[in-house]
Amino acid sequence: MNIMLSKEQLEKFKERLLEEKAKFESELANFAEKKSEGDYKTLYVDFGDEVDDNVEEYRQHEFNLSLEKKLEEGLKDVLDALQRIEDGTYGICEGTGKEIQLERLEAYPAARYCIEYADKK
Repeated sequence: MNIMLSKEQLEKFKERLLEEKAKFESELANFAEKKSEGDYKTLYVDFGDEVDDNVEEYRQHEFNLSLEKKLEEGLKDVLDALQRIEDGTYGICEGTGKEIQLERLEAYPAARYCIEYADKK
Protein backbone atom coordinates (compact mmCIF):
# COMPACT_ATOMS: atom_id res chain seq x y z
CA MET A 1 0.00 0.00 0.00
CA ASN A 2 1.27 3.46 -0.87
CA ILE A 3 1.72 5.53 2.29
CA MET A 4 3.67 8.40 0.74
CA LEU A 5 1.00 9.84 -1.57
CA SER A 6 -2.24 11.35 -0.38
CA LYS A 7 -5.54 10.60 -2.07
CA GLU A 8 -5.43 14.09 -3.62
CA GLN A 9 -1.91 13.54 -4.97
CA LEU A 10 -2.90 10.18 -6.45
CA GLU A 11 -5.91 11.81 -8.11
CA LYS A 12 -3.66 14.55 -9.54
CA PHE A 13 -1.28 11.96 -10.98
CA LYS A 14 -4.20 9.97 -12.36
CA GLU A 15 -5.53 13.07 -14.13
CA ARG A 16 -2.10 13.80 -15.63
CA LEU A 17 -1.73 10.21 -16.78
CA LEU A 18 -5.20 10.24 -18.36
CA GLU A 19 -4.24 13.44 -20.22
CA GLU A 20 -1.04 11.79 -21.46
CA LYS A 21 -3.02 8.70 -22.50
CA ALA A 22 -5.39 10.87 -24.55
CA LYS A 23 -2.43 12.61 -26.24
CA PHE A 24 -0.75 9.33 -27.17
CA GLU A 25 -4.01 7.92 -28.51
CA SER A 26 -4.71 11.08 -30.48
CA GLU A 27 -1.27 11.08 -32.08
CA LEU A 28 -1.54 7.39 -32.95
CA ALA A 29 -4.99 7.89 -34.49
CA ASN A 30 -3.42 10.22 -37.08
CA PHE A 31 -1.76 7.32 -38.89
CA ALA A 32 -2.68 4.04 -37.20
CA GLU A 33 -5.72 1.95 -36.48
CA LYS A 34 -6.47 0.85 -32.91
CA LYS A 35 -6.48 -2.94 -32.62
CA SER A 36 -6.87 -3.13 -28.84
CA GLU A 37 -6.00 -1.07 -25.75
CA GLY A 38 -2.45 0.15 -26.34
CA ASP A 39 -1.99 -1.79 -29.60
CA TYR A 40 -2.13 -0.05 -32.97
CA LYS A 41 -1.45 -0.97 -36.59
CA THR A 42 0.16 1.61 -38.87
CA LEU A 43 -1.93 2.26 -41.96
CA TYR A 44 -0.30 2.36 -45.37
CA VAL A 45 -0.61 5.77 -47.02
CA ASP A 46 -1.45 5.89 -50.73
CA PHE A 47 0.13 8.85 -52.53
CA GLY A 48 -0.45 7.52 -56.07
CA ASP A 49 0.79 5.04 -58.63
CA GLU A 50 3.94 6.75 -59.84
CA VAL A 51 7.38 5.41 -58.85
CA ASP A 52 8.13 8.57 -56.86
CA ASP A 53 4.80 8.19 -55.07
CA ASN A 54 5.61 4.59 -54.18
CA VAL A 55 9.01 5.57 -52.81
CA GLU A 56 7.42 8.30 -50.68
CA GLU A 57 4.71 5.89 -49.49
CA TYR A 58 7.39 3.45 -48.37
CA ARG A 59 9.39 6.16 -46.58
CA GLN A 60 6.31 7.50 -44.84
CA HIS A 61 5.24 4.01 -43.81
CA GLU A 62 8.68 3.23 -42.35
CA PHE A 63 8.66 6.54 -40.46
CA ASN A 64 5.15 5.86 -39.14
CA LEU A 65 6.12 2.35 -38.00
CA SER A 66 8.99 3.79 -35.99
CA LEU A 67 6.77 6.52 -34.55
CA GLU A 68 4.06 3.98 -33.72
CA LYS A 69 6.53 1.89 -31.73
CA LYS A 70 7.74 4.89 -29.73
CA LEU A 71 4.21 6.17 -29.04
CA GLU A 72 2.97 2.70 -28.08
CA GLU A 73 5.84 2.35 -25.60
CA GLY A 74 4.89 5.66 -23.99
CA LEU A 75 1.22 4.67 -23.95
CA LYS A 76 2.07 1.32 -22.35
CA ASP A 77 4.01 3.11 -19.59
CA VAL A 78 1.01 5.34 -18.95
CA LEU A 79 -1.46 2.42 -18.97
CA ASP A 80 0.79 0.49 -16.58
CA ALA A 81 0.98 3.49 -14.23
CA LEU A 82 -2.80 3.84 -14.26
CA GLN A 83 -3.08 0.14 -13.39
CA ARG A 84 -0.63 0.61 -10.51
CA ILE A 85 -2.85 3.40 -9.18
CA GLU A 86 -5.81 1.00 -9.27
CA ASP A 87 -3.75 -1.77 -7.65
CA GLY A 88 -2.46 0.52 -4.88
CA THR A 89 1.17 0.08 -5.92
CA TYR A 90 1.69 3.42 -7.67
CA GLY A 91 4.78 5.23 -6.46
CA ILE A 92 6.56 2.05 -5.36
CA CYS A 93 9.80 1.18 -7.18
CA GLU A 94 9.46 -2.11 -9.04
CA GLY A 95 13.17 -2.78 -8.54
CA THR A 96 13.65 -2.04 -4.85
CA GLY A 97 10.16 -1.89 -3.35
CA LYS A 98 10.96 1.56 -1.96
CA GLU A 99 8.89 4.66 -2.56
CA ILE A 100 9.66 6.64 -5.70
CA GLN A 101 10.61 10.23 -4.98
CA LEU A 102 7.74 12.71 -5.38
CA GLU A 103 9.95 14.92 -7.55
CA ARG A 104 10.52 12.01 -9.94
CA LEU A 105 6.80 11.27 -10.18
CA GLU A 106 6.07 14.94 -10.80
CA ALA A 107 8.64 14.98 -13.62
CA TYR A 108 7.57 11.61 -15.05
CA PRO A 109 4.26 10.33 -13.64
CA ALA A 110 4.66 6.93 -15.34
CA ALA A 111 7.95 6.18 -13.53
CA ARG A 112 8.33 2.56 -12.43
CA TYR A 113 11.64 2.94 -10.64
CA CYS A 114 13.19 5.20 -8.04
CA ILE A 115 16.15 7.29 -9.21
CA GLU A 116 18.75 5.10 -7.51
CA TYR A 117 17.50 1.91 -9.13
CA ALA A 118 16.98 3.53 -12.55
CA ASP A 119 20.59 4.80 -12.50
CA LYS A 120 21.88 1.27 -11.84
CA LYS A 121 19.79 -0.37 -14.57
